Amino acid sequence: MLRDITIGQYYSVDSSIHKMDPRFKIIASTLYLVSLFVIQNIYAYVLVISFIAAAIILSRVPIGFVMRGLKPIFMLIIFAFLINIFLTPGDPFFKWGFISISLEGVERAFFMALRLILLIIGTSLLTLTTSPIELTDGIEYLLNPLKKIGLPAHELAMMMTIALRFIPTLLEETDKIMKAQMARGADFESGNLTSRAKALIPLLVPLFISAFRRADELAMAMEARCYRGGEGRTRMKVLKYTKYDLRGLIVMVLYLILCIVL
Repeated sequence: MLRDITIGQYYSVDSSIHKMDPRFKIIASTLYLVSLFVIQNIYAYVLVISFIAAAIILSRVPIGFVMRGLKPIFMLIIFAFLINIFLTPGDPFFKWGFISISLEGVERAFFMALRLILLIIGTSLLTLTTSPIELTDGIEYLLNPLKKIGLPAHELAMMMTIALRFIPTLLEETDKIMKAQMARGADFESGNLTSRAKALIPLLVPLFISAFRRADELAMAMEARCYRGGEGRTRMKVLKYTKYDLRGLIVMVLYLILCIVL
């Protein structure tokens, strides 16, 4: 289950999506996420599904790898679906005791589950097609205007990217600790939900120790390379907009116009 989390991972392949400027991809991903909370009907959702499917095809990331990221949040999707289907008011078409289901509840539950799925896929696609270094440069560039009010753009971008970068590393470390404890007789799979949650508590101490050790090693490595923040730093690769970004901009504008129309 832990290996199925794709957020924070980078899938290296030659594609037009990978060649796009990270600044454009961050802005496009933000507009895509906003559009998910604006659309209200099935026709608009068909448009969004078509758009994200085309993006996955152009990125050349295997569809199975992208969809694998939905496994860890499967229970969350089911929970959101049930909450909306049972608690949404409306004219019930099914009633049994205190349980009532309305058409409005079914519609809202379906759209909410679909919205969560599309949100995770879109977020995963950004990190899968953008390397951590490019993501850092893109975030820092977009935050540069906020330096005028004292916001440390470089440090904030660095922290956000390191956090994303270490998600797969910490998950891999958690998987190793679980296997080591299972080899010593620990049981993480039997019992009810409460007992499984309690069984995960012994994982927290070694996981926190491992995370602090990695953070200390990273800090020492940065100091050994004379890292002193973003002032005066240059970049080996300067960000430039290319023809791929122009094509992406045209597609994004058409997508947003169709979202507003629908």
